[in-house]
Amino acid sequence: MLPGRIARAPAGKERRMKFGVTVAPRVSDWRLFVDLEEMGYDCAWAADSQMLYSDAYAVLALAAANTSRIRLGTGVSVAGVRLAPVTAHSIATINQLAPGRVFLGIGTGHTAMRVMGKDPMKAKAFREYLRVLRALLHGEEVDYALEGEGRTDIRFLHPDSGFIDVARPVPIYVAADGPLALKTAGAYGDGRVCSHNQTRTRLQKSMEAMRDGAAAVGRVLPVDFHTAALSYSCVLQPGESMTSDRVIDEIGPMAAATLHYWWELYQMNGDTSTVAGRCQNLWDEYLAFTEKMETPAARRYQQVHLGHCAFLPAAERRFITEDLIRATGGLVGTPDEIVAMLREREAMGLNEVTLLPAMAEARRNLDDFAKKVIARY
Repeated sequence: MLPGRIARAPAGKERRMKFGVTVAPRVSDWRLFVDLEEMGYDCAWAADSQMLYSDAYAVLALAAANTSRIRLGTGVSVAGVRLAPVTAHSIATINQLAPGRVFLGIGTGHTAMRVMGKDPMKAKAFREYLRVLRALLHGEEVDYALEGEGRTDIRFLHPDSGFIDVARPVPIYVAADGPLALKTAGAYGDGRVCSHNQTRTRLQKSMEAMRDGAAAVGRVLPVDFHTAALSYSCVLQPGESMTSDRVIDEIGPMAAATLHYWWELYQMNGDTSTVAGRCQNLWDEYLAFTEKMETPAARRYQQVHLGHCAFLPAAERRFITEDLIRATGGLVGTPDEIVAMLREREAMGLNEVTLLPAMAEARRNLDDFAKKVIARY
């Protein structure tokens, strides 16, 4: 048992806020999931990005076979690189290994598609994808068109033979921010995952859009509709700066991922509307930095996303500033400060925070958070 293991809430006093971890899955270190269970985390999400990490489902299979309590899922799976029946089949296979404690995070593929120089799946296609996915994960037959052509009826032929488990439907958590994606999440999702720096007003508007999406298909958004936010954290030591070398080592990759996101939007049409006001000068410096990259412009996305959410290239350390940390909702502070941030977000309607630290520092960072934050929450 790891020393970071925390006490579970007493029976009848289960806390509402759940604490998860998003893992950049590395098949040679699948034991991280076992360690997360022993630390007391509620959920573990395996990132799905085919040009960056190990296969999420292969790593989840190892995690499922070697854990007993922690909930496991994708964070998030990418609609653009797998057919809906294949995604349903893959996650239902994991559910056979860990029945009832599996979930599916699913999105259009911001990073996984853009790291190949491709656009994420369009809203209309994503809606159809989720319709098919939800039906299959509920053991239903559904009409399906491959690439929009020739609709046929499909179903899992051997659902009771130990190949998959759809008897206990896998909940679908949709990564959604735009109005159409939010309505789709309400129509076909069991929850939503977003970035952690969203305001109360934005979260409320998102919930309204999802309720509208649910109503459009004759559904009422369930009371237990899950709301999770992807973030990162570092518990400061007494007198430590928010931008100390240790802090940047632990949270730098996730903070830098926002710069990657801003860069991708800028490449499409010069859009800078998502750049935080307090980071405008930083953004200008980062943009100038990317324009001097050695990789030709036509495939510069490869260099921009190098290390994405896993490690931080040395040349990018200077961009991890206090303004960027604050603008991206980073949970960086003393234990009491972090608990206060979490209480505020829980009051806004979030019921899970999932943390993504640098890969090399993950165990130390997450053990520290478990001991100093979760234990007192």
